[in-house]
Amino acid sequence: MARRTKLVTISDVDDDNRDKGKTFLLTELSAEDAEDWGLRALLVLSAAGAEVPDDFEDAGMAGLAAMGVDALRGLKYDDVKPLWKQMFECVQVCPDPRNLQLARALVPDDIEEPSTRLLLRKEIVELHINFSRLASLSKSALQSKPGSPATGGPTPTGQDPWVLS
Repeated sequence: MARRTKLVTISDVDDDNRDKGKTFLLTELSAEDAEDWGLRALLVLSAAGAEVPDDFEDAGMAGLAAMGVDALRGLKYDDVKPLWKQMFECVQVCPDPRNLQLARALVPDDIEEPSTRLLLRKEIVELHINFSRLASLSKSALQSKPGSPATGGPTPTGQDPWVLS
């Protein structure tokens, strides 16, 4: 099976955006590269004091996303920069979106706005994370806790978990 791809056209921006109308082709990393990236990211997060979920080994890159923004505190730029840079190895610019054969590796001037880089990072993460797997893991974690809303059992306090007191 081929790796997943995604075309991203910068269109939902103001007229002053220098990247408006540009199209980028994102291609999923190989399983080995994605696993390596996830492991390195986990080690960097752990070294920074982030709390790693018990079932992380089952969650993969989705587990990293589930750790949330709070996990980013305490990270060092020099530790994150190689991970940040590697994200863009799966991005190509498409001078003609109707002909993907012309897609080519990025050069520094292909992206002129920092906001475009942030948008592409979001799209890269979405391409690599299987959100249905993440949802399944979250539901599984809820079901394993006694009294959780997913099991429908009473909470330790006896209150309905869906009602705020």
